[in-house]
Amino acid sequence: MATNWGSLLQDEQQLEELARQAVDRALAEGVLLRTSQEPTSSDVVSYAPFTLFPSLVPSALLEQAYAVQMDFNLLVDAVSQNAAFLEQTLASTIKRDDFTARLFDIHKQVLKEGIAQTVFLGLNRSDYMFQCSADGSPVLKQIEINTISASFGGLASRTPAVHRHVLSVLSKMKEAAKILSNNPSKGLALGIAKAWELYGSANALVLLIAQEKERNIFDQRAIENELLARNIHVIRRRFEAISEKGSLDQDRRLFVDGQEIAVVYFRDGYMPCQYSLQNWEARLLLERSCAVKCPDIATQLAGTKKVQQELSRAGMLEMLLPGQPEAVARLRATFAGLYSLDMGEEGDQAIAEALAAPNRFVLKPQREGGGNNLYDEEMVQALKRLKDSEERASYILMEKIEPEPFENCLLRPGSPVRVVQCISELGIFGVYVRQGKTLVMNKHVGHLLRTKAIEHADGGVAAGVAVLDNPYPV
Repeated sequence: MATNWGSLLQDEQQLEELARQAVDRALAEGVLLRTSQEPTSSDVVSYAPFTLFPSLVPSALLEQAYAVQMDFNLLVDAVSQNAAFLEQTLASTIKRDDFTARLFDIHKQVLKEGIAQTVFLGLNRSDYMFQCSADGSPVLKQIEINTISASFGGLASRTPAVHRHVLSVLSKMKEAAKILSNNPSKGLALGIAKAWELYGSANALVLLIAQEKERNIFDQRAIENELLARNIHVIRRRFEAISEKGSLDQDRRLFVDGQEIAVVYFRDGYMPCQYSLQNWEARLLLERSCAVKCPDIATQLAGTKKVQQELSRAGMLEMLLPGQPEAVARLRATFAGLYSLDMGEEGDQAIAEALAAPNRFVLKPQREGGGNNLYDEEMVQALKRLKDSEERASYILMEKIEPEPFENCLLRPGSPVRVVQCISELGIFGVYVRQGKTLVMNKHVGHLLRTKAIEHADGGVAAGVAVLDNPYPV
């Protein structure tokens, strides 16, 4: 995929002028983050990093990613309801990974007591890269699916106007018109609103579980504002406040500060460092309640790397989605090579292959939030250390996706404007709502394109590596 912007990337003076225009437009559109110096205050804000130009994405792959999203929604939902599959799949992982074990412990407690919630809400984002195949054509391959705190639906709704502006300044009106409209925050809010409505209490609120230091607050506010427009009120609380002010009544309805909660939307709770003992107690309280959790604990577990790896085994998709061969084929077409590191012959073989050709693999722990994966020499060192230890079962091995790099300009506060070699990652947002056994909503609601310089192996926008982008369909 050659870039359309080739000649424009040569003129340094023009790039700097365009960058000034783009940054001002981004600020005007609300493409904002709090600063790392003041992450708890909106007194001083900055623009969220983004690309100067939209990046080229093959239309066929964009369409394929959209077409498979509803299948992924069904799959995540099926996994979350299959307690036996989760137990079997995570058995070796929970022996060695304390964080997954704590989550699984809550899952078991909730099952034992009986699940109180009757409405289930999934807001997820499936992320892909474009693998460069042997004949040079790009192929869509899934990196992961995020089932908790899938972010940037709000800011992604605001970036198309910025890229249209840049192309308009260059008098490229025809190109500007090709930038797709995109409003994930509206669709995500629609899912929350549906779950709130099915909960069936007009005065109940939505509780957003927030981090103490949240630079990405404007992304979250976009969803809150959509809900407020529907007269659904959101309160933001930290885990600590739930353990102090949260309670369940005899019907296990959840109250915080005396107000009934219909939906709990987690924008925290996906990394070990986010839990103290008190926070684990708060999470258990929330899970035991009949409020709609987004996600409930089983759906968070369904998003683990270990589950992703097991789903790629022969026959697994057929077992989870019986009688749906078309959906199974669409899903399987996006799977990269995934390998178990459980103790035994299969795991030994995977480690031997990775040590023999380290540039072909990535080592992934059961972690979200970016910046956790190991590549090349770091991976080799880790595999040598883990080889004979049961701890290796807390990781999976994945085929390394090698997209074709392209040139773009990454705009970051305080950084000079320069052209770098980049690769992109495409995310599709999915929303589903289930009441009892009936699926009442299943849709895709928008996309997120993130781009990073090729020297950065791992990490997203929040991790400070990737920047926001828009697909330019070709």
